[in-house]
Formats: sequence, C-alpha cells, structure tokens
Amino acid sequence: MSHRDAGPLMAIHFYATAPYPCSYIPDLQARSQVAIPAEAIDSAVYSQLVRLGFRRSGHYTYRPYCDGCKACQPVRIPVAAFTSNRTQRRAWKRHDSLAVELLPLLYREEHYDLYRRYQAARHAGGGMSEDDSSQYAEFILKSNVESFLAEFRQDGVLKMVSLIDRLSDGLSAVYTFYEPDDVRASYGVYNVLWQVQLASRLGLPYVYLGYWIEGCRKMDYKSAYRPLERLRDGRWEPFC
Repeated sequence: MSHRDAGPLMAIHFYATAPYPCSYIPDLQARSQVAIPAEAIDSAVYSQLVRLGFRRSGHYTYRPYCDGCKACQPVRIPVAAFTSNRTQRRAWKRHDSLAVELLPLLYREEHYDLYRRYQAARHAGGGMSEDDSSQYAEFILKSNVESFLAEFRQDGVLKMVSLIDRLSDGLSAVYTFYEPDDVRASYGVYNVLWQVQLASRLGLPYVYLGYWIEGCRKMDYKSAYRPLERLRDGRWEPFC
C-alpha cells in the first residue's frame, strides 16, 4: 500500500488473513487485508481507509485481498448528483411517515429482538442467524469511530435500525436490519435514500455502500443507485 500523503495512516500496519470460504461466491476462497492496531483507527484514519476500499465490522477493519479475484468492488453514491428512479421514489413515498431518531451505540433489547428475527428470516443458516446478545453487541455496538444508530418507527412500532459511520467526506452505511414480516416493504431502498438525504443535509459529498458484487443478489442491488462510483485499481471512477 502506498503511504504517499497518508498522514495518520503511517501508524497503521496491515496483514493478510489465511484463506477462508467466500461468503458471496460459492466454491471460492477469500482472504482479507486487516488494518491494525484497532485502537489507532479513529474517525480521521478510518475515513482515509474507507476511501481506500476498507470497511469495518465492530473493531475489525478490513478489505478484500483475495487471490485472483476482484469481484468485490467498493461503491459510493455522489450525493449532489444522485437522482432516484421510479421504483426508489415509490419506496420513499410508501415510508415517508416513518419517524426517525438518531441514537448512540447502546444496547436495546428491542433492537436485538428485531436483529434476530431479521437474521432468521433473511439469512437463515448463516452464522449471524445464531448471534447471541454479546455477538450482536460486538458487531453493532463496538466502534472506535463516529458512529450512530438510526431508528425508524411507524406509529411507535420499531421497523428498522441502521448502523451508520460519519466520515470526513460522507456517511458509511455499515449495516441495516428491518422488520422481516413486512413483505415487499422496500425498507432497504428507503434507507439508502434517507442516508443520501441526511448526507446532503450535513454537507457530506458521499454515501459509501460497501462492496458491489456482480451477479450476487445480496450485493448487486447497489448498482440501482445512480450515478454511482466504484474503486478500481486505486481510483474512484464512474460506475458504467
């Protein structure tokens, strides 16, 4: 990794993990490049790392580092240029009565219950569907950077929770879980639009969506938000 103009990144070290089964593409092995030490990764450092394609899970900051595969491509929405399509506008209108509250990273039993039901319905058989409260807290509530929860309610009933990081140049959509019994509610679509609107209000130019993977249903949806930019060969470029 080049450290030209890296500033605080000079204090960060990187290591590559051993191969492990890929979560997104069957029969492939994945590897990650991990940034350490975790306690040195504050909001300023993390903002730089995100621009280099890193993400975080709790205190664990990583990016794909796979042998012979570059399927995971970091993507971000340029807020000022974003234009919603018809499907997205319908989702926005459907949920424009949701009440939103921004909260600190504190454990709430109601959030954990929604998280468990969401995992059981959407990711049954995956490791996260068995997360106990301590594993949930490690994933959602542990952060060394500027993070908050966005809680969405309809008539007082909890419908969705989003974990969001505030960066120097945008918002990073870390994880969202929502009411699984509301079939075809398009909560996820509404949530992305809401984060774009929040970034605009805060004067932040980007919303980082994590990794886009062509042909992977869990990740391919991100290409529906246009215009979109992706990181390839160390440079952010328009997603075509």
